[in-house]
Amino acid sequence: MVLTAEEASSLADRVYQVRCAAEDVVTAVEEGADHAELRQLCEALLRAARAADGWR
Repeated sequence: MVLTAEEASSLADRVYQVRCAAEDVVTAVEEGADHAELRQLCEALLRAARAADGWR
């Protein structure tokens, strides 16, 4: 598979967004966030993961 520089940059951005969303979930768990907040963060993580998966 060959990606253009623009496609590679876009994919890298989406992967970074997934990592940040996952870090947000970990931080919230460590800080004892309630169910509603964790649910919102997990939904954001799923959105980011789906966007990153859209490169295929």
